[in-house]
Amino acid sequence: MRILHITNHVLEIGNGIVNVAVDLACTQSEMGHEVFFASGGGEYENLLNQHGVKHHAMGFSKSLLRTPKMLINLRRIMAEARPDVVHAHMMTGALLSKLLRVGRRYRLVTHVHNEFQKSARVMSVGDAVIAVSAAVSRSMAERGIPVKKLHVIRNGTIHSPRVCSVEAKTLQHPAIVSVAGMYERKGIRDLIEAFTNLPSEIPGHLYLVGEGPDRKVFEDLAKKSSRRDQIHFEGFQPQPQSYLKSADIFVLASRKDPFPLVIPEARENACAIIASKVDGIPEALEDGRAGQLFDPGDVNALTSYLYQFLCDQDLRAQFAERSHTHIDWLTVQRMTDETLNLYEKVMLL
Repeated sequence: MRILHITNHVLEIGNGIVNVAVDLACTQSEMGHEVFFASGGGEYENLLNQHGVKHHAMGFSKSLLRTPKMLINLRRIMAEARPDVVHAHMMTGALLSKLLRVGRRYRLVTHVHNEFQKSARVMSVGDAVIAVSAAVSRSMAERGIPVKKLHVIRNGTIHSPRVCSVEAKTLQHPAIVSVAGMYERKGIRDLIEAFTNLPSEIPGHLYLVGEGPDRKVFEDLAKKSSRRDQIHFEGFQPQPQSYLKSADIFVLASRKDPFPLVIPEARENACAIIASKVDGIPEALEDGRAGQLFDPGDVNALTSYLYQFLCDQDLRAQFAERSHTHIDWLTVQRMTDETLNLYEKVMLL
């Protein structure tokens, strides 16, 4: 099968959309498919090339004035790739692929990674639409995408070609780790407040791994905290697994999160997990069997669970074991197999 993936870029910045697309492309190529990738470029070009994926650079822009040039570039790439399936992971690629469809025989598969974006409705242009969780599928159906077009393929990260073997990071214990972009929707504010609310005699250090536009806001909040010396902003880390290996507790306090890649990563590293019960997170944690869930925005509940986990080492060990049990369904290979099966169904349309 000849497959063309399209994203706006392949920068190594912790973007979950790019990470999933790169994992799929590399794994599909290893399975013997002819795989191409069109993007604005970035650090993952080398990884794609190492796995036999032919990367083509093209400039992406949100400006409508650049549309003709983008169409010309993508038409050139498609002439070489001659894809059976075009897999668009972002809105711009989806729309361009739809416009170029006239006279071409490829099937268009679109992938809804971030359904909270208003533009996600545009992904309905695909012959098939992948939703990264059942929660996302329901949301997109409510927004008008025909149910028959929607297919749930949950993210998987275990055995990702992007991940290198790393040593555990030296942290101060007990260590609470969160790996998330510095955005309000990721619940960083809630986590800082919950950590600050812990009784002063309870030991612990909070490590916030990630970068984003709201980092300064969160740093200012942390400076006002009575635990400011125990809150550490670590910035973006290309291999956050080093932190997960050392974490006593992993927390993801998101207000919105379709199916975060970091949950499978935390489970792979046997973290005791506390996470918000929103969007695809309960699915990634098997409805609470693999981690402690709390209502998003409920700072008091998060404080309570942090207190329990910090005070009870046996409880942490129990949740770490539950987290690491039954994780084979969270592999990149499972995600790739389901995606290829969808391609085959779509080609029969």
